[in-house]
Amino acid sequence: MSRRRLVSLGSAAGGLPAAAACAVGPRARSGGPAPVRLTYGDHPSQFGELMLPPGGGPVRGVVVIVHGGFWRRTYGLELGRPLATDLAGTGLAVWNIEYRRVGGGGGWPATFDDVAAAVDLLAGEGQQATAGLDLDRVVALGHSAGGHLGAWLAVRPGLPAGAPGAGPRVRLRGVVSQAGVLDLVDAAERGVGAGAVEDLLGGSPSAVPDRYALGSPAARVPMGVPVVCVHGTEDRNVPLRQSERFVAAARVAGDLAELVELPGTDHFAVIKPDTGAWTACRDVVERLLD
Repeated sequence: MSRRRLVSLGSAAGGLPAAAACAVGPRARSGGPAPVRLTYGDHPSQFGELMLPPGGGPVRGVVVIVHGGFWRRTYGLELGRPLATDLAGTGLAVWNIEYRRVGGGGGWPATFDDVAAAVDLLAGEGQQATAGLDLDRVVALGHSAGGHLGAWLAVRPGLPAGAPGAGPRVRLRGVVSQAGVLDLVDAAERGVGAGAVEDLLGGSPSAVPDRYALGSPAARVPMGVPVVCVHGTEDRNVPLRQSERFVAAARVAGDLAELVELPGTDHFAVIKPDTGAWTACRDVVERLLD
């Protein structure tokens, strides 16, 4: 996969001219089934919402949505609900997951354990709830901190025995990182998220180097699955540098990795379904499922 630059997608707030907005693409139809809530633990944050295509149509693949918020409990899976509705409307099953976050029982290793357990639930109760999903066609879609966790889910097959997330029951086909924090060492050293990385891992790279080695996607290449990083050039929350560094490292290691730059686009446009930035992300999901 090569580096790609898209045409301008509107203002930093994610707006589109009226004519462009008409081209956003298929939307979820009204009257579709409500998402099914499934739990994978006893903590209030250990659950997810599984949404199937409306009308009982065929399921073309599975998308795992991992929300962002710098791994802190301020934000939850409500950020992923509009995206889940949109994707389900195109014939995809969507597993929008919640997890323990810093300040609410999360951090190392709880946050990592949770997203791993949530995805593995697709091989158990998730199958029972849907009468069977094709687990060879599962793609992760994550925004910001969720981009980190989505990419980390893809490295699980290569983790050493006993590490958080090792021995996955479900392996990903690909990852779409939406402005993801993919190089945790670099993010910590540059203060991305005002100490969010240190809060997640319980210390600096020099204090807990083993955690960074296990938890940072940039440190786990080659991953063995394609990763596409979609990132706005006007992102003031997670610098474009994060995606650039990851893609460079992944390609050197032999992985299929691609950077889709969105000129003039901010951090949040990629999770607004009425923007061209979101359309770019959804198009990448489709490519990875082909």
